[in-house]
Amino acid sequence: MELPAQAVAATVLIEVVRISFLPTELGTPYPGEVIAHWAGSEAADALALIETLPGSEQHRCGFSPGWSIRAYEDTLDLVLFEAAFCFRCHEVRMHGTAVPPALATQFFDADAPSAQTLLVLFREAAL
Repeated sequence: MELPAQAVAATVLIEVVRISFLPTELGTPYPGEVIAHWAGSEAADALALIETLPGSEQHRCGFSPGWSIRAYEDTLDLVLFEAAFCFRCHEVRMHGTAVPPALATQFFDADAPSAQTLLVLFREAAL
């Protein structure tokens, strides 16, 4: 999976969100509870893991993401990007100031070991 490279380099904090429902407008944050903050090496490791997610073909479920991450730079006032993950349809939708249109919708193999590791990280953050 491809993340916006400059945004990844600038990221100092990631919020992990347990999504409660879909936003009513495109480009707005996914509603839900912020369940964790990852900073430093924890944030860098999570982004590196996400970048290793292998591609997949599109599956249809209607896009029902359960988790998202929001990446912030050091000022913490502007979200560089948010990526919402649907492990059923294998789709990731990203938006934010650093996301070019070509990266806005991607598909990943949700059964791959790296995807399952990411899912475990999300679930552990929720405990």
